[in-house]
Amino acid sequence: MRPKFCIPTFRLTAITLTSVLLLSIATSSAQNFSGNGNFQVGPDYEIDPDLTDLGKRKGRSFEFSMPLADSNIFRGDDKTLDPTKKVRSERKIFVYVPAAYRDGTEAPILVTLDGPSRLDLVKNALDNLTISRKPNRKLPAFIAIAVENGGDDSKGSQRGLEYDTMSDRFARFINDEVLPAVLNDPQIKAAYPKIAFTSDPWGKAVMGCSSGGAAALTMGWFRPDLFRRLITYSGTFVDQQDDDAPEEAEFPLGAWEYHSSMKLIENSETKPLRIFTHVAQHDNRANDPEETYHNWVMANERTAEALKAKGYDYRFVFSKATKHCDRRVFEKTLADTLVWMWKDYKPASKPKG
Repeated sequence: MRPKFCIPTFRLTAITLTSVLLLSIATSSAQNFSGNGNFQVGPDYEIDPDLTDLGKRKGRSFEFSMPLADSNIFRGDDKTLDPTKKVRSERKIFVYVPAAYRDGTEAPILVTLDGPSRLDLVKNALDNLTISRKPNRKLPAFIAIAVENGGDDSKGSQRGLEYDTMSDRFARFINDEVLPAVLNDPQIKAAYPKIAFTSDPWGKAVMGCSSGGAAALTMGWFRPDLFRRLITYSGTFVDQQDDDAPEEAEFPLGAWEYHSSMKLIENSETKPLRIFTHVAQHDNRANDPEETYHNWVMANERTAEALKAKGYDYRFVFSKATKHCDRRVFEKTLADTLVWMWKDYKPASKPKG
């Protein structure tokens, strides 16, 4: 059964979900758009002007590569990999330092997965909203780091190993290997000799779509001491974990366990996380029955309901007339999502040194 909606009019519309999950109406109002809750967008879509080039001062872009063979965590030779699926020899890292960043300041960060993915939209949001004069529509000068996946897709792939595994491995990879590589990249160091990242986990956000969305939640779930602001579009909260993964013993249905009869979210202690989730009306396998453990709409609705039941700071968006990881949804919602995600963050005010 699909959600039925009661629609007031404002940018993202509060909804009442009367599907089997019985998600309640969002508490946000037109005057307080920053609130938590359940929202609907569509069926018509226009890009948010704040995600376009408005002629504001630009930051600086950088790109470098990390050979998989140099990694201590994801070398591309895991025994669970399907030999018919391609593994990259190196992964590209794309970095955007906004014009509002001041060298020596301990910057907040946003790590985006499947890089470069929607980095173009993130760049425009930073250019336009770090200098916004509207206190309720302003972003901190976070540094965006888009990380390419290890290659291919689904079970048995390097990407699947990184994104769909229910463990802290990918969070450790980003924290222990990618972030230091960014800080030590020669081009970045030449431009920003005193560049630094905050150690505050509330200053570290992750964004992904599909399995990248599942990875974003998993990074925060297993390592809330490292990452606490999580953005998931069309999240793969389904049974996509490799059948041979050691984590199968504890989580036999992979990310489906977040909302399955195991009720991982509801039965665990509430974690210090702020979580955005989204699903499209025509998302992957939207009509599949329960026993497939592969219905994206069902999975995301249930995940949102579990987050609500546990009292998390969460926002759930259902996009009408759209498909999996639909760019139109990003173009309409990402600016609002980023503003909501960074609500109440207090960045460092002065550079060190």
